[in-house]
Amino acid sequence: MEIVLVRPEIPHNTGCAARLAAATGTRLHLVKPLGFKLEDRYLKRAGLDYWPMVDLVVHEDLDAAMESLATGSERPLAERLRLFSARGGGSLFETDFAPDDLLLFGTESAGLPAELLEAHPDQRVYVPVRAGVRSLNLANAVALGLYTAMVRAGVPLPDNDGGYDAHPEASRDLFAADVAQRGATTPSP
Repeated sequence: MEIVLVRPEIPHNTGCAARLAAATGTRLHLVKPLGFKLEDRYLKRAGLDYWPMVDLVVHEDLDAAMESLATGSERPLAERLRLFSARGGGSLFETDFAPDDLLLFGTESAGLPAELLEAHPDQRVYVPVRAGVRSLNLANAVALGLYTAMVRAGVPLPDNDGGYDAHPEASRDLFAADVAQRGATTPSP
């Protein structure tokens, strides 16, 4: 299972998603254009000292991302996509997930591109919210979506008894740019 942020705009949300990716051992993909630089101090701060643990891949555009994401699974890409949208689809809590699914989230201001949603209408997933609420914060939706998908797919959750031992490289002063891979095509561990 992998997280894909398509054209994220707010560094704090992406930094929170990076921290989540580190906590779960999940690969995080960022699809350009980004609303910030990978050297952004707010991005770094939101990811704290977990950047050495983030498996981060940056793609130049959506086409390049789709080409890269199509590898690493026997299932066709279209079957693996889970397109999170505030506008329609199946409820997160009623959606079936598989361990090799790709969880795609769009920009904070506009969501996923309309052409992507239109091309895969049966792959849309929404998080139920009360009437009058437009949507959840991106970082919250990613966290809720990932953990729910992992449980529903039978993906083992991290084994932690609540203790904390710092990662051996936690003291390194790293930015997202320091750990980012460009368009990697290897599946996550």
